[in-house]
Amino acid sequence: MFPTAGQARLLGVVAGYLADLTFADPTRGHPVALFGTAAAQVERVTYRDGQTVGVVHVGLLVGGAGLLGVALQRRAGPTAATALATWVSLGGTSLARTGNRMASFLDGGDIDAARRLLPSLCGRDPAALDEAGLARAALESVAENTSDAQVAPLVWAAAGGAPAVLGYRAINTLDAMIGYRSPRYLRFGWAAARLDDLANYIGARVTAGLVVVCAPLAGGSPGGAVRAWRRDAGRHPSPNAGVVEAAFAGALGVRLGGPTQYRHELQIRPTLGDGRPPTVGDLRRAVRLSQLVQASAVALTALACAAPNVFSGRGFRRFPALRARSATGS
Repeated sequence: MFPTAGQARLLGVVAGYLADLTFADPTRGHPVALFGTAAAQVERVTYRDGQTVGVVHVGLLVGGAGLLGVALQRRAGPTAATALATWVSLGGTSLARTGNRMASFLDGGDIDAARRLLPSLCGRDPAALDEAGLARAALESVAENTSDAQVAPLVWAAAGGAPAVLGYRAINTLDAMIGYRSPRYLRFGWAAARLDDLANYIGARVTAGLVVVCAPLAGGSPGGAVRAWRRDAGRHPSPNAGVVEAAFAGALGVRLGGPTQYRHELQIRPTLGDGRPPTVGDLRRAVRLSQLVQASAVALTALACAAPNVFSGRGFRRFPALRARSATGS
């Protein structure tokens, strides 16, 4: 029996994840980096200090990425196209390696090397951070990127194949480039930031739920993750980063948030969790928890691929009650 279109996409998701585990990110000519270069060139033409032109800028680039996914899917088929698009959109292996490198630098007391590495994780000003600040910044970045670079791409790839996951990665990349509250991008980057909030809404909550489930495997507390998520996430300025960072903080028993220095401004972030300030050991545990969360997301995808589709015609014949409810629209 041939797989359905949905099952073909799910097979592609699993294959893309395995490719990321095996090969990580391409060291040269990474498609996301090429997209970023192209976006910067387009910005030279489209930039104006206004929201409307920012909407046009984002629409052109995200639409182009989606059309590329459509063309790829028509040429290679849903499984191969989804596998390739998922691989280039995921960043889990690189995230784990970078987080562990940061922990190694901090363990060895090489603060200068840790500061040089930090921009590959987040956009904070590393010159203003000591060892404790670097550990906190890295842990928060690992937490947020567990959703942005790991779980959310899997969700979009499973839902819509190559066009959806490439569109998602374009949105996320544009948010990282122009979605800042700086004088230059406050209005022009508004559309990128808001669209990124929408694109990550489901992925962030799936991530937080998996943090709760996986916490014991990283020496963490499921109950602590749930409490911090429910109590603290809403106070964070981001509707998605707050959910994931609070869940990580509660799971690991650490306190995140507080003064956060970016290159363009100092933000006073709310406190997430009620534990101790994070240490280098906590950063290593966060990396481990991040890897477990992504593996769990892929396992759920694999199970969905292997399980019978109860909403197919065969499934409806097996379960008359589902057929009746569908017919009544309830």
